[in-house]
Amino acid sequence: MRTERANGGGQAERRDLKVVVGAAIIRDGRVLACARSGPPEVAGMWEFPGGKVEPGEAETDALVRECAEELAVGVEIGDRVGRNVRMAHGRSVLKVYAARLLDGEEPQALEHSALRWLAADELDSVTWLPADAPIVAALRPVLSGPRRRPARPPAG
Repeated sequence: MRTERANGGGQAERRDLKVVVGAAIIRDGRVLACARSGPPEVAGMWEFPGGKVEPGEAETDALVRECAEELAVGVEIGDRVGRNVRMAHGRSVLKVYAARLLDGEEPQALEHSALRWLAADELDSVTWLPADAPIVAALRPVLSGPRRRPARPPAG
């Protein structure tokens, strides 16, 4: 994603927004929430697992990598959840995808202080990071509806 800003001479210059991806891992009508262990200003707040997309890396590949690094699990990535969310500092955008664990996988809190599986009526029981809050709102009908598994990506 690109944006423009004025440089010192008043001319617009282009810069890339960094993309941060998150996984709304859904199992049995519940989504996985992860408690941040740091930095101190966000420690104890909850988020979806994920991280920065590296240069030349596809968003879905980054998400698979991040879930392996943070939770020691393999995931299958499904459809996008919610809209793009600009991060508070304005240099990044968060994109969240529905995901499911590969058979038999169980997440481990390798980089988080706690993990919780939350049903639609439990989503407000934790304090979400501000960037994740709009995704939580978009996720509520997905968890409440009849289709509880993320859609599979198209073949090909």
